[in-house]
Amino acid sequence: MAQPLTMYTTPWCAFCRRLKSQLARDGIEMLEVDIERDPAAADYVMLVNGGFQTVPTVVFPDGSALTNPSAAQVKERLNELAVS
Repeated sequence: MAQPLTMYTTPWCAFCRRLKSQLARDGIEMLEVDIERDPAAADYVMLVNGGFQTVPTVVFPDGSALTNPSAAQVKERLNELAVS
């Protein structure tokens, strides 16, 4: 895959830590962006999530996004993109 996933997170988010761990276990690479350290990233997450800073927000190489997805949902979307 030419471009990795981007996962928008916060340091205190247990859902973020769990998803990151599950994806790493499956060998899925991602770029992690802490929205508390990056105001532009926080703005982007709010744009994607109707004004809310909901994390984890995962953005795929095609620009599509999932909010608080399971590892299975992330893998399913990656498979869909691989077939396209």
